[in-house]
Amino acid sequence: MSQTSGNPPRRRPLRRALVAVVGTLGLAAAATAVTGPSAGAAVPPPPSGWTQVFADDFDGAAGSGVNTANWQYDTGTSYPGGPANWGTGEIETMTSSPDNVSLDGSGNLRITPRRDGAGNWTSGRIETKRADFEPPAGGTLRVEARIQVPNVTGAAAKGYWPAFWMLGAPYRGNYWNWPGVGEIDIMENTQGLNTVWSTLHCGTSPGGPCNETSGIGGNTPCPGATCQAGFHTYRVEWDRSTSVEEIRFSVDGNNFHTVRENQVDATTWANATNHGYFIILNVAMGGGFPDAFGGGPDGGTQPGHSMLVDYVQVLSADGSGTTPPPTGGDRDAYSAIEAESYDAQSGTMTEGSSDSGGGSNLGALANGDWVQYKGVKFGSSAATQFKARVASGAAAGVSGLVEVRLDSRSSTPVGSFAVGNTGGWQSWRTIPANITPVTGTHDVYLTFTSGQPADFVNVNWFGFGH
Repeated sequence: MSQTSGNPPRRRPLRRALVAVVGTLGLAAAATAVTGPSAGAAVPPPPSGWTQVFADDFDGAAGSGVNTANWQYDTGTSYPGGPANWGTGEIETMTSSPDNVSLDGSGNLRITPRRDGAGNWTSGRIETKRADFEPPAGGTLRVEARIQVPNVTGAAAKGYWPAFWMLGAPYRGNYWNWPGVGEIDIMENTQGLNTVWSTLHCGTSPGGPCNETSGIGGNTPCPGATCQAGFHTYRVEWDRSTSVEEIRFSVDGNNFHTVRENQVDATTWANATNHGYFIILNVAMGGGFPDAFGGGPDGGTQPGHSMLVDYVQVLSADGSGTTPPPTGGDRDAYSAIEAESYDAQSGTMTEGSSDSGGGSNLGALANGDWVQYKGVKFGSSAATQFKARVASGAAAGVSGLVEVRLDSRSSTPVGSFAVGNTGGWQSWRTIPANITPVTGTHDVYLTFTSGQPADFVNVNWFGFGH
């Protein structure tokens, strides 16, 4: 939930998705019927080595409010003195009414958007009173919630924007220091799509080291049941136990996106992470994110579909050294190098892959984007070939070059290949290319060049050969 003051969030990573989704929204059938909530499960006990520092399982009588020792209501259309429409362009008014925010009597929090006879929307937004959630020195913080997003799809879901996210503590009382103080979006969803988006926002906006207003984001489909049809556990782990600090996002235990401190400069990372965070749960209606997928609510949008939250839990682990360090800096040129394991990047996003082996791939790659991989070891016997696993759903007439450069993204390419539409963004093909002979150890850059501004390729992995 980007706290901007008029700039629509997440524009760039969504360029390709717009092509596929907008038509779907226009043609989709009416929403599925509202279903009753599943019985709330107990907050799981902390695993060995972890300590629970916060938990709420939302037990209580149906229609009662949240525990105000843990939560505070955000009401109106902005923080006092902050950007209008919560900084995102959303159109609802947030209230503390049980019509919008209440317990359901079955162990769940229920946040429900509603529309009155005049067409005005209300909804709910709560945030933790605590704003000190951060990992201990050398340790890890885990923030998770078990959530079913509003069970509505198609045209009836137009404008829905449920989220589970965090803002840096210095935002409170200032409200104009976004994105420098950091925002960690653990789960965002929009328009009833079966996709979870997770993002770190930081730096300056627009542009800056974190590609704002888009941020450094990734997305994946919900495993098993769709995001709308069932509960899923959304989690972020902020890890200071690794040699390079990192923030990992997962759904149902599947890590699909990781952001590392060496992807941005030291000052940007420190400004976003040298303080605690507070947690937010809300359902917005309209705003920049839904606009990127076809627009805000209209007459066909069906009100009354709730986001259900079974529990929220925060765990902390001290530095045990059990978390593996990032893979950067010691790579074998002749093994498959996962594209998402970069050390630095510009303009990319990470998403779930349906290629053999699953995992993640880099997506939304377009002219001017690049990724860096440090310390790739070629040895004394020269590499003369390069290959990459790529996919493309680019429009007719859109293509580009995948280029390999050594030690600087402005150096002359040692090799390249052209790629156009392969049959779809998850239709994978391995493409080889000859390269100038390479020996020794180098930082490898993949750069992407096209005569058109549109996305033209996804990359799953790459490697070299003799």
